[in-house]
Amino acid sequence: MGSQTVVADVADELARRVAAGEYQPGDLMPSVRQVAEEFDMNRATAQLTLGRLETNGFVEARRGKGFTIRDVREAGGVDVYRQLFRFSIPMPDIAIEMFRDIVDVERGIVMETLLAYTGSDQAIDQAVLKAEIDKLEAIARQDDPDLRQILAIEVGLVRTLLTALGLTMQRAIMNSVGEMVLEVPEAVEAFFAGAPDLHVLVWRALAAVWDSGSGPSDAQVALFEDLFGMYHERVVLRFDELVGASHEHTDDEHAATA
Repeated sequence: MGSQTVVADVADELARRVAAGEYQPGDLMPSVRQVAEEFDMNRATAQLTLGRLETNGFVEARRGKGFTIRDVREAGGVDVYRQLFRFSIPMPDIAIEMFRDIVDVERGIVMETLLAYTGSDQAIDQAVLKAEIDKLEAIARQDDPDLRQILAIEVGLVRTLLTALGLTMQRAIMNSVGEMVLEVPEAVEAFFAGAPDLHVLVWRALAAVWDSGSGPSDAQVALFEDLFGMYHERVVLRFDELVGASHEHTDDEHAATA
């Protein structure tokens, strides 16, 4: 196993402990010597590991004191939130709360993007959009569709619309949200609380509206917003089921080996 893999794996374990509250904000992290001893590594590698945690925003170096644990939930940025979400999966209550926030942000950006693009000059070549939707449909029709690939294409479609609209900050946030979801299998599966075909149908309907050039009526927009909200509530409920079942399965395994 290469030293970079060791550094990444041990840094992930230490970050998980911070996320789980095993290490409290303001406390000192284990020292270089303690990390080296616990994980059977040399001190140089332990130093690199703690340096990685600092780079990722979980600790800060204090001259003469070592590394102090940051209050990452309160002071962490998007990249830290992304890692916290990944490490929270074994803790269903925290994971579900974080996922609901992620879904709310994603829904807000996507809704704003779709409505803004529909009301804009629609500068993107329709053939480009339809080609991506065709790709979505081809994957969705497979016997065992790659859900992660479908979701990645959808994130790419929203990114394309945001670029056309000049909404660069929203694009950056959407990119981060996409990364958060795509690296957690339970989150990816939850976004398909409905069949993959449903995602294709939504994009086909949007493409038809853009083709018409007339835009949806106020009543159609209101209906779309209601349906969007109900669907995302199903997404959160599905995630709750998945992480809850995974947690119960882990507890059963621990009980069986006790």
